[in-house]
Amino acid sequence: MESVRKWFQVITAMLVNGNWLFPFTKTIYQGPLKVICSPGLNCYSCPAATTYCPIGSLQNLFAGIRVTLDNGQYFLGAYVLGSIGVLGGAFGRLICGWACPFGFFQELLHKIPSKKYKIPQKMNYIKYFFLAVFVVILPLLIVDKFGFGTLWFCKYICPAGTLEAGIPMIMLQPELRANLGLVFYNKLTIMIFFIFWSVIASRPFCRTTCPLGAFYSLFSRFKVVRLHLNEENCTKCEACHNVCPMGVKFNESPDDLECISCLACMNKACNYDAISMEIAGIPLETIKEKKVSIPIT
Repeated sequence: MESVRKWFQVITAMLVNGNWLFPFTKTIYQGPLKVICSPGLNCYSCPAATTYCPIGSLQNLFAGIRVTLDNGQYFLGAYVLGSIGVLGGAFGRLICGWACPFGFFQELLHKIPSKKYKIPQKMNYIKYFFLAVFVVILPLLIVDKFGFGTLWFCKYICPAGTLEAGIPMIMLQPELRANLGLVFYNKLTIMIFFIFWSVIASRPFCRTTCPLGAFYSLFSRFKVVRLHLNEENCTKCEACHNVCPMGVKFNESPDDLECISCLACMNKACNYDAISMEIAGIPLETIKEKKVSIPIT
């Protein structure tokens, strides 16, 4: 099942970044597919991106809401909120484990041989600060003289944007280098920091900073696709604790906000069929080969 997940991550990354002509066009794709919401964190300004970033769109919504209201245009962003709301309600943070290109990138970095360190559980709450402040409050409240806000998280924080858009665009369009300033080098420093952190710790950006992961985690208790704990089969051996890339202790908190449903606990650790996947409460039985003893009469 792990190989299936890896292939799904690769295919998803290729689909949401399907503009493979960008080395020749040297511009950002603006075709009809750009109205589709990427399930994971994937920068709108990446020259290969064929979809839009849900977090960037949320910021756009709050940054421009004053102008639209002043003009009598009551756009409430139903399409944006509806898209990520449907994804969150159906899958929750399973998207982080299966369909986020930047999450996949962190997993690859973590495979680099090095001493590994744990991330303190208290740091998991920092991402809710980034969601509330950088995605909602600052774009909504701090506006220019025309009434438009700034995309604070995209502009000042997001390492995925620097990796997928900032660096590729200055390579494709060298004339942009003349405009590089403190903001770009600050984001470059943040990106390098998370790259090194991802080598020594598992998915640090997902766990401490990602506002999209924070948004999806709000649906953890209501999502349609989830992992289920069969308490009768659980021996409390805690083997699931050691394999979770998000630091979840599944037998203690099966509805943990950090669970990305990567199935590591089910496939790599549990030998007692205590963990299963279910859709809308209906369990999906895993097909296993079992030895059958035939009594001799």
